[in-house]
Amino acid sequence: MNEYFSNECRTLYMEQHKSGEPLVSSGISNFSERTRAILKIQDGCDRFCSYCIIPKARGRVRWKPIEDIKNEVKALTDNGFCEIVLVGINLSAYGKGSDLDLADAILAVSENRNVRRIRLGSLEPDHITDELIEKMAKCKKLCPQFHISLQSGCDKILKKMNRHYTSDEYFSLCEKLRKEFKDCTLTTDIMVGFPFEDDDDFQVTKAFAQKVGFEKIHIFPYSRRSGTVADRMECQVEKSVKTQRVNELSEATDKIRKEFLNKQVGKTLSVLVEEKQKDGAYFGYTANYTPVKLNFGQVGKIQDVKIITVEDDFCVGE
Repeated sequence: MNEYFSNECRTLYMEQHKSGEPLVSSGISNFSERTRAILKIQDGCDRFCSYCIIPKARGRVRWKPIEDIKNEVKALTDNGFCEIVLVGINLSAYGKGSDLDLADAILAVSENRNVRRIRLGSLEPDHITDELIEKMAKCKKLCPQFHISLQSGCDKILKKMNRHYTSDEYFSLCEKLRKEFKDCTLTTDIMVGFPFEDDDDFQVTKAFAQKVGFEKIHIFPYSRRSGTVADRMECQVEKSVKTQRVNELSEATDKIRKEFLNKQVGKTLSVLVEEKQKDGAYFGYTANYTPVKLNFGQVGKIQDVKIITVEDDFCVGE
């Protein structure tokens, strides 16, 4: 407090993370929702991407024991949740340093008979092996929607970012997932305006995103973070150029999103109803995370719905 009053700057003190420290479970004490529950099972990261401060701020990879996961899932399902979303800072690194992997955590959740769906948070592509895909495909409760972090479709920029894969390796992974999982949808993150990214590099990323045909993309401009390698790089991109690239990529990929939604028309899909809106309509998501608006429903229940049309960024069902 004395330091704050002397320099009038926000001061943050935190203990340094140590390698090998456990992921301490804080338990679950609040059940404000009754539909989809987010369960953190992993923390920390060892990747050291050049733009990211997480390994310093959050420490190295650590993960929650299987028994802790089972206990927390039981608490959630006992309180009405039927879909569990597994998340982590680097979720696909679950079990690193042991004989466990992410599929073991998925299996532990699926053993609870009250769990109807299991969904995964963001995944790193180079951690998703053929063996892991094969094991995950055996779990019928696992939703066929995968958010695989891309960041750039240009190999030159991926190398500058210190990402651990090439665009060809990423594309091969997408093909494998779509082959193994029926009605699979792929979503991702793309960062534009990273240092050294010129117009040609950006066009490579844009073409790659169209080639993969992501069902949805989170597009954002690179933002400098003090203490990272990228912050000290030359050839920083102007803010106006970043904005232009965000808009151009959004326009191109929004067309793919619209095509995907239109392809759902006429299908009968299972929707987890998550909320009743102010206009009296209900809203929820299919297993592959297609948003659906309904004129009927019961919050917290999975219902079969026929898709009849598309409005804005969601489907309409009856």
